[in-house]
Amino acid sequence: MTKRITHNWVAQIIAGGIAGTIAGFIVYEVTRLTGRSLYMLIGGIAGAVLVFAVQRFWSTARRTVQLTEVTLTLPVVSELKFVVDDKARRVAWQLYVEIATRVSTQPLGDGEGFIREALTSLYGLFGATRDMLKASRPSVAVPGNQTVEYLAVTMLNDYLRPFLSKWHPRLGVFEKANPDAEESTWPENADCRDDLRSVQVGLTSYAINFANLAGVPDPEKMIASGHRPTA
Repeated sequence: MTKRITHNWVAQIIAGGIAGTIAGFIVYEVTRLTGRSLYMLIGGIAGAVLVFAVQRFWSTARRTVQLTEVTLTLPVVSELKFVVDDKARRVAWQLYVEIATRVSTQPLGDGEGFIREALTSLYGLFGATRDMLKASRPSVAVPGNQTVEYLAVTMLNDYLRPFLSKWHPRLGVFEKANPDAEESTWPENADCRDDLRSVQVGLTSYAINFANLAGVPDPEKMIASGHRPTA
């Protein structure tokens, strides 16, 4: 064993010496070049470096910018085509998780939970969605197709904003006028819960659409798996 290791070391030293000799010879010859020969050598090296850089760039671009076209059916709106890349898929997945784990998709039956908590959870969803969009770069628009940002903003403006703008101040007026009263005595309690159920239907559809953009298999099953809503 010792003899074999020694033999390997000797071979490596000899190989290193030969490689060093060749490298030294090349350097010496290069330093002697002048005029046209020197410019040709520099141009050849620069060209090789440029080709290598371009190949690396396009290789990375092909791996990271893989566009996928997805056709979705939006609530109230007809079918639309979306184009997503890896970045957009990550945003869509994050949005799906935010929606699917809140009261936005989980049922709140009569006499269950509190509307104030539901409103707080939906406010949290609104803020989380807005923060995610602000933190990410906008997707590159493809003619004739929509982006994940379009879907998110449409959800905020068509579902979350109208519901919160309607019911948050009404419940606030009741709470301020009746600080010690139970929420169940609020005269509009039942109407608010009915409206919440309608909004949940739309938000569930958006959650499934975000999941489809993210490539999540069977998102309906995940939503219906019994997760409790989080505030």
